[in-house]
Amino acid sequence: MRLALVIYGSLDTLSGGYLYDRRLVEHLRRAGDTVEVVSLPWRNYPAHLLDNFDPGLGRRLSALRVDLILQDELNHPSLLAANRALRRAGQPKIVSIVHHLRSSELHTRPLLALYRAVERAYLRGVDRFVFNSRTTRAAVEALAGRAAPGVVATPAGDQPGSALALDAVRRRARQGGPLRLVFVGNLMSRKGLHTLLSALQTVDAGPWRLDIAGTAVDAGYARRMRAVARGLGERVQFLGRVTDGDLHALLARSDALVVPSTYEGFGIVYLEGMARGLPAVGTQAGAAGEIIRDGESGFLVPAGNARALADVLNRLAADRTLLERMSAGARRRYDDFPTWEQTAARARQYLCAVLEER
Repeated sequence: MRLALVIYGSLDTLSGGYLYDRRLVEHLRRAGDTVEVVSLPWRNYPAHLLDNFDPGLGRRLSALRVDLILQDELNHPSLLAANRALRRAGQPKIVSIVHHLRSSELHTRPLLALYRAVERAYLRGVDRFVFNSRTTRAAVEALAGRAAPGVVATPAGDQPGSALALDAVRRRARQGGPLRLVFVGNLMSRKGLHTLLSALQTVDAGPWRLDIAGTAVDAGYARRMRAVARGLGERVQFLGRVTDGDLHALLARSDALVVPSTYEGFGIVYLEGMARGLPAVGTQAGAAGEIIRDGESGFLVPAGNARALADVLNRLAADRTLLERMSAGARRRYDDFPTWEQTAARARQYLCAVLEER
């Protein structure tokens, strides 16, 4: 197959969505397909909307000599006019890879109305979909107001040497010392670090430490979180962006992963933590519930509820037997999910079927 993938910025961008896209491209190329990555510049949302008044983007996509055009749905504000031009010209089918909808996040009412309108128009203008979760598929169908033909290809959490043996997970949970918590995610409001820091102010059932690994994509938010964390003393450490190797080591020496996002279209980081036997603490919003079995491999709390989160963390800090049981449950839960090779193969199989429809 000859394919193009439309993204913003670099395919090496650190996020779960870009990791998914990168793994898919790698698999397609290993399978003998050609994939041309079409990179559009990162700007703000209004500037992306202005791309629709530039006929050059439509001409650029129309000039591609490919069988299918893949688009990361993140690019939706730039592609409304270009996709209309492609469809009028009878160009190759457009397949949107949807990680989560912007309109599924928390926004002010006027912004939410704008995002819903723009995203709905985009979704109705593509032909097929690759979804990362059942939750994402349901959100797309609800917003588009129609069935969304596509495939759910669940992300994976495997990386070379990533999974810990169950015995090692149990031994770590039985060790003494403070409860070692880790937050992994970009420093932005949606990831819920503010809820975690608020909860930790009332976690007193036992000693604890928190390592925060992530890029300050929202500089103002990051500054505010550092100011809050100063009130918790040296127990909180900001590590910034970490390498894959450092992340593996960080997860392996931690006791629990806490990412109380207000919304996740999937949440690859939960799986990455479970590979090392970390109980995952997420929220009831979005797709975290497709990964975390509440009370077995982690906990699900209401989004934004610091008191409920503190209750869970106090339980883990006070009860090493509970921590061991949950750690073992997390490690076993990880084995229920596909590898990246299996995920990408499922997506490729669907793309081949779409191509055969012509």
